[in-house]
Amino acid sequence: MVIHANVLGLIGDTPMVDVSQLSPNPRVRILAKMEDRNPGGSVKDRIAKAMIEDAEADGRLSPGRVIIEPSSGNTGIGLAMIARLKGYPIKIVLPENVSPERRQLLEIWGAEIIPSPGAQGSNGAVALARRLADEHPEWVFLYQYANEANPQAHYDTTGPEIYRDVPDITHFVAGLGTSGTLMGVGTYLKEQNPDIQILAVEPPIGEQVEGLRNLDEGYIPPVYEKWGGPDLLDGKRIVRPRESIEFTRRLAEECAIFAGISAGAAAAGAVRVAERIDEGTIVFIVCDGGWKYLSTGAWTDPIDDVVARAEKIIYF
Repeated sequence: MVIHANVLGLIGDTPMVDVSQLSPNPRVRILAKMEDRNPGGSVKDRIAKAMIEDAEADGRLSPGRVIIEPSSGNTGIGLAMIARLKGYPIKIVLPENVSPERRQLLEIWGAEIIPSPGAQGSNGAVALARRLADEHPEWVFLYQYANEANPQAHYDTTGPEIYRDVPDITHFVAGLGTSGTLMGVGTYLKEQNPDIQILAVEPPIGEQVEGLRNLDEGYIPPVYEKWGGPDLLDGKRIVRPRESIEFTRRLAEECAIFAGISAGAAAAGAVRVAERIDEGTIVFIVCDGGWKYLSTGAWTDPIDDVVARAEKIIYF
C-alpha cells in the first residue's frame, strides 16, 4: 500500500462504478465517476489543488499571503483544507443561506467566512469577492470562474482517468457550474475521439438546482468562453429540481451511492441521454457525497417539501 506524504496525494484517480440499472435502454451503459472519494469530499479538490499550486509557481502566492475566494461550498472547502495544510490564511465569501454542513466544514479548516446576501446566490458571492479583491490587492484572488488552472486540472487528470478506465466512452455528462469540468474533460476526450459527445446539465431559467447554473441567466464563466464552450458542447439537458432530488434518491436506493444533489442532476441528465440513443457508454460525474446535505432532508422528507426548501437554501 502506498503511504502518502499528506492528503494531497489522495486527490484524483477516483473509481468508476457501473450504475446501468438506472439506464432505460439495455444497450446503453451508465457509469458514475466517484469524485466524492477525494479527501475534501468533492471534485473541487482537484481545482483547489491546481489553483493553489499554480499561484505558488508563478509567485502570486507565498507564505503569509491571504487567499480570498467566493464559494457556495465545495471549492471553498477544498481550498480551506489545502490552505490549512500549507499554512495560508483564507477568506471565503459565502452566501448566507448555504446548508450548515458547508459552513461548519469551512470553520473546521480555519477559513474566515465573509457572508454575502443569500438572495443573490453564488453570483452575489462572486461580486462581493471581486470588490474585496480590488480593495485589497495584497490578497490573492484565485477566482475559479476565470482561472485556467480550473479546466486545466480536469484536462490533465479527470479526462485521462476517464479515457483510461472507459476507452469505449461515447457520451460524457456533467453539470454546468464554473464549467471547468466540462471544458477540461471535454477538450481531452474530444482530442482522443472527436465522436465522443459532451453534454451539459443545467436547470431551467429561474429554477435552482444544486451546484448548477443556466448560462442564459446573465453570468457566463470566463473559462467557458476561453475554452470554446459553445463549440465544445454537443448539447444540453435541462433538469429540474424535482428530477435532481428524485435521482439523488434513486442513486441511494438502487445503487447504494450516497451522493449530493448535483450528482442526482447529472444522473438524470445521463438517463435523458440514454433514452435518446440506440447504444453506447455514458459517463457522468458524482460531484460530491450526500453527507454534506443531511440537514436538507433530501432523502427522508416529502419531496414537495425538499423542492420548496431548495428555493430558500443553497444546497451546494
